[in-house]
Amino acid sequence: MQISGDSRTLYERIGGEQGVRRLVQSFYRHMDELAEVKSIRGMHAKSLKASGEKLFMFLSGWMGGPQLYMEAYGHPRLRMRHLPFAIDDSARDQWMLCMKLALDETVDDQALRDELHLSFQEIADFMRNQPC
Repeated sequence: MQISGDSRTLYERIGGEQGVRRLVQSFYRHMDELAEVKSIRGMHAKSLKASGEKLFMFLSGWMGGPQLYMEAYGHPRLRMRHLPFAIDDSARDQWMLCMKLALDETVDDQALRDELHLSFQEIADFMRNQPC
């Protein structure tokens, strides 16, 4: 979903590899530090390094950059890969809190930040696998 008239990819607009890495690092820092996201933090390994690298690889391709995740793991199949985890409205909202804070910290362009927030909200809604 594109809001602005900017025809560059999200990957280009966020600043390429550096921009995506900043976003992912900020996202997982918030997940590690915020008490209110304790339940989604508990769904991850003690170290967030592997999760961070996978999210970076996924977002790289999802934003129109190199298809790193596809090359390493094949099709993302996001919902299927997350089925082992109970993702309800609360988990979705916790994930979105971390992402909103990360977007606010790392994306200066308001239009880009809005586009990414809307897109991430759609993905987070789709990932729910528990009754409301």
